[in-house]
Amino acid sequence: MKKALVFQTDFGLVDGAVCAMYGVANTVDPKLQVYDLTHDIPQYNIWEASYRLRQTINYWPEGTVFVSVVDPGVGSTRRSVVAKTDRNQYIITPDNGTLTHIKKGSGITHVHVFDEKANKLPSAGESYTFYGRDIYAYTGARLAAGLIDFDSFGEEAPVKTIVDLPIIPSYREGSRVVGMIDVLDVRFGNLWSNIDHKLFHQLDVRHGDRLEVSIRNDTRNVYENTVVFARSFASVAIGEPVIYINSLENVGIAINQGSFAKAYSIGTGSNWHISFKKL
Repeated sequence: MKKALVFQTDFGLVDGAVCAMYGVANTVDPKLQVYDLTHDIPQYNIWEASYRLRQTINYWPEGTVFVSVVDPGVGSTRRSVVAKTDRNQYIITPDNGTLTHIKKGSGITHVHVFDEKANKLPSAGESYTFYGRDIYAYTGARLAAGLIDFDSFGEEAPVKTIVDLPIIPSYREGSRVVGMIDVLDVRFGNLWSNIDHKLFHQLDVRHGDRLEVSIRNDTRNVYENTVVFARSFASVAIGEPVIYINSLENVGIAINQGSFAKAYSIGTGSNWHISFKKL
């Protein structure tokens, strides 16, 4: 039985790179169902590639094959792996941190390291810079089409050896919860924290309560204000900030019909800290 094949890259759609990956998959098996997660990961941003997989993977059925290629180390000694999740899905990717959030959240049960030379598109020839097409799309299509079997493909490696990016855990400190800004809801500029709804609700907050919000970049305070916690953006006037629970059930902060990130020049990652304190 053929499995869905889902591509994610930082290639964009301004040239033929993604289309070439589609062509490889179609050549392996023209009956494969190929989909896009996104091709707009910021260039070289492994952290965001990891997060977007986490954002998406639980909504795809068992057996789905994901190919994620954000690979600033292409052609180097970094490993190529196939990971199997606890929901029996597969992720083919460079072992460079792309599996960080899946390993921490959904869970990875097995990892196989595979030989790039032995699993390279035969027509690729001497090229060593487009592994998204020549190795990952090719291998992903063969796995999705049932031409290779995960259990007998590559060499098993301990899950603990997967490369991890640093994650700062969220925590409660008295009447305050503290975390980091994981990622942006890019198109709208909303901030998504790593503070889950269960930790947040330890503050005994309800819709309509106001909280003190503090955002800092390492030691520099960027934003301090009191903001209402509400069900959705429309609960506040246009241009007003709002705290809400996002689609991953983590705490987010937004401006109704505006970009919070642009308004206050806020970024993402482990050096961006956010806290919420009940008043």
